[in-house]
Amino acid sequence: MKRIEVNPRILGGKPVIKGTRMPVYLILKLLSSGYSTQKIIKSYPSLKKEDIKAAIEYASSLLEAEEIKKIKLVH
Repeated sequence: MKRIEVNPRILGGKPVIKGTRMPVYLILKLLSSGYSTQKIIKSYPSLKKEDIKAAIEYASSLLEAEEIKKIKLVH
């Protein structure tokens, strides 16, 4: 995960795209809200397509390793 950084001095230690203050969770929220990769990059020009892919891969790897409890999702 060369593109993801977790640093307690940046956004309280939330995972961000390295060299930015763009949190992984925000990229995932934008994608789940229907934003395309192109729209995210247009809205946040410091991001690259590889950054968005890294955010998805990072979240996926965390969930793969995590034991998930049953939760109620609100849509």
